[in-house]
Amino acid sequence: MRIRAAHPDEAGFLSDLAVRGKEYWGYDADFLRDCRPQLAVWPDEVESRRVTVAEVDGVVVGFYSLEGGPPAGVLGLMFVEPGRIRSGIGRRLWDHAVATARDAGLAEFTIDSEPFAEPFYLAMGAVWTGSIPSSLRPGRELPHLTFTVASG
Repeated sequence: MRIRAAHPDEAGFLSDLAVRGKEYWGYDADFLRDCRPQLAVWPDEVESRRVTVAEVDGVVVGFYSLEGGPPAGVLGLMFVEPGRIRSGIGRRLWDHAVATARDAGLAEFTIDSEPFAEPFYLAMGAVWTGSIPSSLRPGRELPHLTFTVASG
């Protein structure tokens, strides 16, 4: 597997991958339609959002975005192609995101997590620091997690 910076011309594919990743959890078509703008990756934001992809045999199979600057950042998006979930790609992307955060001088980053992905982030060492209301569905809460980046 190769992990590299995303290219602006991959933004549409990455946006679609994020929707497929969300769909994996069984959400209905209306919810997925409503999520699409929040899951979008735009070509002119790829570099500033530090969008990074994992590819296997030249095919993109996952990605993350790590936004913000010192002292704190945000893991904005992290998705793996549904057929590849639980294959180790998420862990490799996570490790790369942590190293990227360290190199960028971040002391910590937060994650407003998909509820179904919360166990993964907790297993990676993030801690639950509260919840935030969903902007899409009244009454729906999203786990708010924080990961402390250990120094080199």
